[in-house]
Amino acid sequence: MKEVTILKFRSSKVNEFRLWGLLLTMGGMLLMILGLAGIVFDWGTAGRWVAVISMLVGAIAMLASMGIYFAAGMMSTSAIVIVCPECEKPTKMLGKTDRCMYCKTILSMDPAHAPNPPAGQAGAANETTAN
Repeated sequence: MKEVTILKFRSSKVNEFRLWGLLLTMGGMLLMILGLAGIVFDWGTAGRWVAVISMLVGAIAMLASMGIYFAAGMMSTSAIVIVCPECEKPTKMLGKTDRCMYCKTILSMDPAHAPNPPAGQAGAANETTAN
């Protein structure tokens, strides 16, 4: 049961890249805003250094997030669009296995990497192939 709950928090690869880009954007902006406290509250020379350092690190984080968003966009344009068998919505797939962007179902283009089907469906599939 514990493993199932952990897997539900996973998302598709494209959404994972977008999440990291968003976190870097928000973290960089928050760091730059908090760093300005050194100037706003007049902490003297040390406050100015805090502001300069936090502005530089925040700007680097913003540039890194821009690179991640660019890479995610490039991957998204070359991704294969398939229809999810669970929710029947079109989703983008990167690599051999990925997750649906909406219902987080594990998807695979390679039968060797496909998740195991439920026991009821496996028996039905074997009966139809035997006939």
